[in-house]
Amino acid sequence: MSTQQRPFFYRETQGMRITVRPLFMPEHSEPLVQRYVFAYLVRIENTSRRTSQLLTRYWRIYDSIGEEHEVRGDGVVGEQPVLAPGDTHEYSSFCVLKSPHGWMEGAYRFINNDDTLFEAQVPRFALDAPDE
Repeated sequence: MSTQQRPFFYRETQGMRITVRPLFMPEHSEPLVQRYVFAYLVRIENTSRRTSQLLTRYWRIYDSIGEEHEVRGDGVVGEQPVLAPGDTHEYSSFCVLKSPHGWMEGAYRFINNDDTLFEAQVPRFALDAPDE
């Protein structure tokens, strides 16, 4: 599948639009030992009228063999970006599943410039390796 045809998933919560594009990484995967690597590209866009800083992340990762993991931490890939109205922040990361199918979803916790905390939901997105 080419980059232009890759599916994307988005959701907007309280003025933060989160867009995710997952990508199967066959060059890093080893199906014979149940290792399927997926990259995901994330774009966070502030569509509100207030400046907000991303503080923490929460991920729920589900593997089609029935395993589920939760990941919590500060920021995203070592950063806690501040997004003024109209700003975007993009990053990429990856996860490893034991099967060729699964999904992820989650939330980012933000603080506004008036010290109000809120969560922006990350849409559930599919992790699917092509059929072999």
